[in-house]
Amino acid sequence: MLNKIILASKSKVRKEILDKNNIRSSVLPSNVDEDIVKISLLKEGASPEIISKNLAELKANKVSLKKINEIVLGADSVIDLNGELISKPETREEAFTILKKLNGKSHFLISSVCLSKNGSMIWNYTDKAILTMKNFSDEELTSYLSKISDEALYAYNVYQIEGEGRNLFESIKGDEDTIMGLPVKKIKEYITSL
Repeated sequence: MLNKIILASKSKVRKEILDKNNIRSSVLPSNVDEDIVKISLLKEGASPEIISKNLAELKANKVSLKKINEIVLGADSVIDLNGELISKPETREEAFTILKKLNGKSHFLISSVCLSKNGSMIWNYTDKAILTMKNFSDEELTSYLSKISDEALYAYNVYQIEGEGRNLFESIKGDEDTIMGLPVKKIKEYITSL
């Protein structure tokens, strides 16, 4: 089995998932400008899933060019609402707008992962979960947002499924780790075979 990987992400949740699953890792964020990549891919008509896969690969490849002969893990998660890409909010107003869009509807949460070595992808995997949000009034959504810290709000899309966010949903179908941004079971399967 692989001894250690490099996580090309500053996500504390992803690092915690790796730690909980006894996958030794160090952190080296890729600092990829995700917005530029998303805008470019959207202009080409890419689906949210393709965007997620591309970003995971780009992050892993970028860091693996600096870390010769080491395995680098890149990851990306997006929300797909009827084919529309929903990105992380940058303000509380944006977060409210996103919650209003998702209100009472089902959406996909897509998490993609990529392992790269020496600047090239060696393995990738994408998983989807389906989340159906309950119907809330504007006041209830505002109240929910008031309970969420800025750090949590801007780091975990609009909902923190492992915290307050669970109460937003009528149903959740899919792997919990995928929803939190890292389908770790498949990663473990692959690195165990190395």
